[in-house]
This record gives sequence, C-alpha cells and structure tokens, in this order.
Amino acid sequence: MSAETFRIGFVPLVDAALPILAHELGFAAAEGVRIELVRDVTWATVRDRLLYGHTDAAHLVAPLAIATALGRDRPAVALTVPFVLGLNGNAITFSTALGEACGLGESLGDPVVLGAALKEVAAQRLAAGRPLRFGVVHRYSSHNYMLRYWLAGVGIRPDADVAITVTSPTFAADALAAGEVDGICVGEPWNAIAVDRGVGRIALATAQIWRRGVEKVLALRSDTAAERPEALTALLRALHAAAEYFVRPDTAQDSAALLARPEYCDAPVEAILRAITDRIRVTPGSAPIAYPDFMFQYREAANFPWRSQAAWLYAQMVRWDGLRFSAADAATAQSVFRPDLYRAALAGSGAPLPNASSKLEGALDAPIGAGSTQGRLLLGQDRFFDGRAFDPDDIAGYLAQLP
Repeated sequence: MSAETFRIGFVPLVDAALPILAHELGFAAAEGVRIELVRDVTWATVRDRLLYGHTDAAHLVAPLAIATALGRDRPAVALTVPFVLGLNGNAITFSTALGEACGLGESLGDPVVLGAALKEVAAQRLAAGRPLRFGVVHRYSSHNYMLRYWLAGVGIRPDADVAITVTSPTFAADALAAGEVDGICVGEPWNAIAVDRGVGRIALATAQIWRRGVEKVLALRSDTAAERPEALTALLRALHAAAEYFVRPDTAQDSAALLARPEYCDAPVEAILRAITDRIRVTPGSAPIAYPDFMFQYREAANFPWRSQAAWLYAQMVRWDGLRFSAADAATAQSVFRPDLYRAALAGSGAPLPNASSKLEGALDAPIGAGSTQGRLLLGQDRFFDGRAFDPDDIAGYLAQLP
C-alpha cells in the first residue's frame, strides 16, 4: 500500500522547518506519510494553492487562516488548523537611517523607550509630508498585528501617523535597500539578511511585544481534514517528532544547513543558524546577542493550537479592519483552531496535552504548571509589552479598553 501524500505549500522562512525536516529526515516516512513541498514567495499564493486544491496543506500565517474562514477579501472557505508550526521568531528591522534617528545602540531596543523615540521621528516625517512606511508580509499576518499593537501602544496611530504596506518576506531587505520602506516586520532569515547586507538594523524581536505569540500554523481545508483523519494524525505525529529534533542543541547546525538549501530558504547557513540558536545580530558586523526563546518550538506544548490565540487574532482583525465585534464570527475564528485533532493525534505519544483548549493570554510573569490530560505541562512567561491580558471570553470588553 502506497504512503499517504500531503503536498504542503510554504514560504522560505526558518519556521517552515518542521514539514521540511519531517520530509528530509524520515519522520514522515516513519509514520507512513509522504510529503511533497511546494515553495512560493507570497502568502497569498500559498493560500490560493491550498484553496484551489493544488496543495493539501500549508505553512501559513495564522491570521490568514482565520480571515479565509471568515470570508475577508474573498468568499469564505472553512479551514482547519490542528498544529502550530512556531511561536514568535519575527523581528522589526529599521533602515539604518531610521535606526540612527531613533538612537538605536548595539542591543535590542526597549519597546517603550524606542516607541517614544519613534513617535517623535514619525511626527517629524508626517509634518514634512513624508510619513514613515513599514512593510509587513500580509494584511492578515501576525507581523501586521504585532507591529500595529506595538505602535498603538506607544501612541503612534497606524495608517494615520505612519503607513503600513505589504512586502514579500524574500524581498523585504530589497525594499529597505531601495528606500521603499523605513522598516519591516518579517520572519527569519530576512531580518538577519537585511542586517548582513548593511541596509537595516534589528530594533525589536516580536517576542518583546507578545512573548509566546502565535505565528505560523499548519492549515488544511476542513473537508480535507475530515476526509483523511488517519493520514492527518500520521502527519501531525511526524511534525511533532520533527519539532523535538529541531530544538535539540546538537541538531542546530545540521538543520540550518538543510534549511539553507536553494529549494528551501536559499539563504546563508549562518543567518539561519543564528535564528535557530536564539542569537540576533542587530547591527552589521556586530557580535550576535543572545535572546532566549526568540523562536519558540516544541517545549510547553508550543505546537498546541490554543483557541484563545485564535480569539486574540480575531480581536486584532476587528480592531484594524474597523469591524463590529460579532459573537458568531468570534466563534468561527476560534473553531478554525482544532486542539481536539492535536490531542487525538498525540494521545499515547508522551507529549504533554493541555486539558483546556483556551486560556487567559498574557497573564503569566513566571513559569507555572498547567493541567494536562497527558504528561507534565509547564507554561512559561507570555506577557504583552504593555502589561495587558486578553480574556477570550470577553473580547468586546478587551477591545473597548484598547488605545
């Protein structure tokens, strides 16, 4: 009997690692699954291939899965997210000129202090008729929402005080070099490449804005997930095995070399290795600095699709699309994330399985034990930079108190 095949679309980013490793290192084959990888450079194309049946699953920015299910910008198509491919791992990179204007030094900025400096520069540029422009990878991306959350939190009005536009991750450094944007919020290795090319300097890691913030997910059409339950279970187990491998210190060099290949990230091994090992070079030629958990995988059930994370993304969608809160839309958004499928796939594996599907987001200052149906679960610090917490049971109340 031939192996079940999943064609998986991806964008060349370090956080596409798990399906790549599952394919290349035999984790998929061990579960009786065959993975074919389809490389694209824009999230819109990855999404469209999935919707039109050219692929079976996708490495996707989490908010785009929710927007697709809600019918934003196109007719609604039900999507299923049974597995999170990574938390955080993005950064905000300024052009060298903007970095100098904001007084950035040889370390990552402080979100509040840097925000105050950026607010002054933004006001000057707006008064001169040349508002600052920031590039994000898609309108419905965590990059867009993280950037906007930070800007609004320090008193800078997105779309009024600064402009936000869309740029592909692979072309983000080129956009900085050409002066088309003054800053970018993208995933690795493209921030590192902007720094190494001398056209940018990393200002913040998105983990400084929301620690443990949801990033990329595995997304499937819901009909595919329903029609192929056993194959999907096998795929999720393969991805989980790849995640365990990926976080081991002794595998980092090999993983970086594999991801650097032309058919995957097509990027320098050293830039990829820095991301995998939580080291950030903030200015050209400087020694990388350690930032623990810059890119977060595997530990603390990091791959578990918390419905509360989907709820936060929906809240940002309401906020920035100028929509009214809808309890029905909130329920649809949260139903995209499928912790039940994750639990079913990993039952008996030894992986910690949360017994809740939702939690208060941003409330933990220190690690804490959490209830689990299997294994011992410890959840780490998950704060938002402004100290707010998000209650998925009171989205309307949360939205009402935001700046």
